[in-house]
Amino acid sequence: MTGVGGLAGKAYDQLFTQVFTRTDPEWIHHKAFAAVRAARPLTQRMVGAGTAQLGEPVEAMGIRFPHVLGLAAGFDKNAVGVDALAALGFGHVEIGTVTGEPQPGNPTPRLFRLPEDRAIINRMGFNNDGAEAVARRLAARTASGKVSDVVLGVNIGKTKVVPESDAIADYEKSTGLLAPHADYLVVNVSSPNTPGLRDLQAVEKLEPLLRAVRRRADEVTGERRVPLLVKIAPDLSDEDVVAVADMAGAVGLDGIIATNTTISRDALRSDPAKVAEVGAGGLSGRPLTQRSLAVMRLLRERVGPDMTLVGVGGITTVEDARARLEAGATLLQGYTAFVYEGPLWPRRIVSGLARG
Repeated sequence: MTGVGGLAGKAYDQLFTQVFTRTDPEWIHHKAFAAVRAARPLTQRMVGAGTAQLGEPVEAMGIRFPHVLGLAAGFDKNAVGVDALAALGFGHVEIGTVTGEPQPGNPTPRLFRLPEDRAIINRMGFNNDGAEAVARRLAARTASGKVSDVVLGVNIGKTKVVPESDAIADYEKSTGLLAPHADYLVVNVSSPNTPGLRDLQAVEKLEPLLRAVRRRADEVTGERRVPLLVKIAPDLSDEDVVAVADMAGAVGLDGIIATNTTISRDALRSDPAKVAEVGAGGLSGRPLTQRSLAVMRLLRERVGPDMTLVGVGGITTVEDARARLEAGATLLQGYTAFVYEGPLWPRRIVSGLARG
């Protein structure tokens, strides 16, 4: 990275080291996201009206993606900055996780950095405005006519206070409200921060849930079939990964997103006392690289060449991105590297992949 890009990258590194690491991560997230939204006119002129010129288009699930790299769910939970994020160079943006009912999430503090590991621990707990509010916001976005060519994914999860016995109805509510606005839909059963959620990854519970979401999506979208994916955890055993892969084929899912955050704290460089002080939550970033890569290889071997697989978890460099694609990923997503590397990161990854 040289010239203006190199100077901007160094400036962001200094800002991150001197300011961000000394400030509450969640507060900084909100301020930085507000700045991204405010800067949209400038960044859109830099990138262009869309994102297609950054890399090679990808056809997946019947959708034309401008290029392989998107922003993972969790950054824009409430669909307040989809097109501003696209202007930074993301080819797709996955909003959410959105739940059937609005909820504040877990008590603060709930977001923590581990700079030595280029990692983040979060226990946000699906804090979001709820499916009704997000659906209204997406409808207003479309009505505004100021929509970029970014592909919009919508990630849905279970409301915390809803018992497992009513989980399907909760997901169906979100599906009915949000599927009409989505280019693709993701069922999240893999966050570690909603009690009992990961239990839904068991195939005997996951299959009826996915079939119900598929039916509801078809009811509200008519002839426009919205692709459906499931997002899984890196903490599944290899045997369970294979079981999910087989079930995805049986149900007719369009894809699998691998992987969400991990509850593991193995092989971290950070001071163990600091890690213990942070406590529970999902770990994201570089420590996930190898396990997420292994899960991707396992999935691709099991599902064959046709199903869409989205690689996420520990993708920081162009080499990381290339390795995930070589392991079988159709598309890629990032989150933690975007936080650590700054607003030029998506453009750097996509242009690096395009250079081969």
